[in-house]
Amino acid sequence: MDVRDDLVGEIESYCRDAGIAETTFGRIVVNDGKFVGRLRGGRRVTTATVDKVRRFLEDNGRAPGKPEPAPRPQPAEPAPEAGPRTPFRFYDNRQKYLAFVNTCSEKWVVAERAGMELAHVHPQPPALRVFDAGMGDGTVLTGVMRQMHRRFRTLPFYIVGKEISLEDVRLGLERMPDRFHEHPATVLVLTNLYYTEAPWLMPRSMEAAAALNWIEVALEGDSSHEFHEQIAGLQPRLAETWQVRPSEKTGNPLYVRPSVLVVYREDHKFLLDRVIPRPGAVKAGYDLVIASQPYRARMPVSFKAQKVLAPLARSLAPGGRLLGIHSRGGDPGLDIVRKVWPGEDPFRTNRHELLKALKEALGRDGRDLNFNAYSDKRSIFRYDMHTLPSEVGGRSIGTSTLFAAWNAAIYVAQIEDERLEDVIAEGGYLDATREVLNRHGGLWFFDESYVVSRRRG
Repeated sequence: MDVRDDLVGEIESYCRDAGIAETTFGRIVVNDGKFVGRLRGGRRVTTATVDKVRRFLEDNGRAPGKPEPAPRPQPAEPAPEAGPRTPFRFYDNRQKYLAFVNTCSEKWVVAERAGMELAHVHPQPPALRVFDAGMGDGTVLTGVMRQMHRRFRTLPFYIVGKEISLEDVRLGLERMPDRFHEHPATVLVLTNLYYTEAPWLMPRSMEAAAALNWIEVALEGDSSHEFHEQIAGLQPRLAETWQVRPSEKTGNPLYVRPSVLVVYREDHKFLLDRVIPRPGAVKAGYDLVIASQPYRARMPVSFKAQKVLAPLARSLAPGGRLLGIHSRGGDPGLDIVRKVWPGEDPFRTNRHELLKALKEALGRDGRDLNFNAYSDKRSIFRYDMHTLPSEVGGRSIGTSTLFAAWNAAIYVAQIEDERLEDVIAEGGYLDATREVLNRHGGLWFFDESYVVSRRRG
């Protein structure tokens, strides 16, 4: 009991100093966002886990048993922080993310939009090659895979999904048994590598390349249930290798060990021999790259162009297409946010500015690329929050609907938790949400898309 209590105290102190949530600490250190809460509630903890947590605390500046500093008198004006706080990481908030995904149709609509690009690709042997630059829970990717099967039933598929979150890797893999059953000639690759590395499945540094964790799984059998059992059996192994740590400079999650997971059907291994990737011998050359919300809206346009989009554009095959999608604003969701924070402007870069910055970032590498912003009618699309017709239209809107709408609005606008505390304490945010829903008769959001394509000849 003393060990557990001491450990909880050390974690609480570290989280206060670092400015991070306990759920974030749990995910970073032991891949369990509920770890601290369970520990506080009396959950048993092994010696190995205690050692792992304390090694993390030592490595990040808090030795075991280190006392907290004595409380200081509150100054009349806010005192400057002694050190930099952990930078805001919007997508680390799993609760907001999962609530948004399950109450709004964005993933479905994005999958349909990405599927439209399949009519313009011209795959070459040995496979149709697709790269998802942020797989998330796999909803978009599996939707695109269904459309791929409809259009290219007899072609082998080579699909790479980039995802650093272990939980999203688990959710994405859970959707794949049916895909392997419907389209047996599929090679699925998941990786936690960075944007500059993932298309080629190879870390850039020699040290990271030497530590590359390459996992190859040949699924046996021919039924979805058999594939499900084997994929579920990978979870303990992935939990050991798919770990992250926060960047000291940006707060972005960084892989502890670079990892690549390759999955295909054993009964199609012979036919897929030229498609299955081998360590150190991977070429990019993608026919379709999907980049849906791959960057934070408030990041500088130069960062978005140089660090995210430029390496993805370089990975295109002749005739390949990069579909980019990000939030646009100008919708009821932003109305909710601005009723609480007047003048809020989270969406600071439009597609035209982004493509201009991308051209500059690519330089000579962009000579054979086309940058297509398209008209608003073709570029901009809408997605909605799921509600029943009777749920919106009066002051009797259910509390759960109001909470779902509020969560969706602050998720899309990427509002930091620190800014939410005072607003939630005052309680007026639900009234603002109700007013906007009644005025518009529902809640929807706008995304805008753009395409970068490589010339065929």
